[in-house]
Amino acid sequence: MKLLTLNVHAWMEENQLEKLKQLAAFIHEQQFDIIALQEVNQSMDEAPLSPDDLHAYYSADPELIIKRDNYAYVLNGLLSDTYYWTWAPAHIGFGKYDEGLAVLSKTPIIDMLNQYVSSLRDYDNYRSRKIMGVQTVVGEVSAWFVSGHYNWWNDEESFRELWDRTTEILNPFAPTPVFIMGDFNNASKVRGEGYDYVMQSGWSDTYTNATTRDEGHTVIKAIAGWESNAEPLRIDYIFSNKPLQVQSSTVVLNGKTGAVVSDHFGVAVELRMIKESTV
Repeated sequence: MKLLTLNVHAWMEENQLEKLKQLAAFIHEQQFDIIALQEVNQSMDEAPLSPDDLHAYYSADPELIIKRDNYAYVLNGLLSDTYYWTWAPAHIGFGKYDEGLAVLSKTPIIDMLNQYVSSLRDYDNYRSRKIMGVQTVVGEVSAWFVSGHYNWWNDEESFRELWDRTTEILNPFAPTPVFIMGDFNNASKVRGEGYDYVMQSGWSDTYTNATTRDEGHTVIKAIAGWESNAEPLRIDYIFSNKPLQVQSSTVVLNGKTGAVVSDHFGVAVELRMIKESTV
């Protein structure tokens, strides 16, 4: 099983269409089973798509309107292989976008999740946060794959509150395998904050479980939300609700393994899951 998570910084990148093509080519080359994306934007004033335009799309909300420049829709159109996909917005991004989360799956989607994890649900406020996910079968194993984009530890809508709500939503899915993938805005090296809180809640980091791994840094410069940053950070993760044997965890789309397509690098994880006997 091959997983990818990436904060795409959609439509805020220079040469965005070229970077979209580079991302699509990388996905084709790597043949990921599941892709979780964050900051997946569409212009609020763009024209809507008709239902006939939405190939392999699963609606997370019947009232959602997908616009013509929806990043996930445009990306899916560039992919040479069929991916089933879904998207949901959480708030206005950068003053002009419906900003949300997307999940793409090589296998058909069985069920979906689209819920707020913040107490704040003001669409005008970027602190309004959701998780969204899909249930699908990969290699005969049914699992949930969830995309999330979180606030900072000391934010007024703190990471701790968001994570408590996340676990409240996801824990009932056990013993089904669950993966939460995304931009957590909490650096792994900072003790006593978000990363440690996730670990203490019983979740497992695929990075630390990987037989082969690199330094793991996904942000290496000052970016929005980390304006004073001057050192490499590991803030993008793939966590699982149970310890797994992970073959590799690799930072990708960093100019070494794949082109740089965003202000974040991606994380690619390869692992093997065995279907558990029901006897």
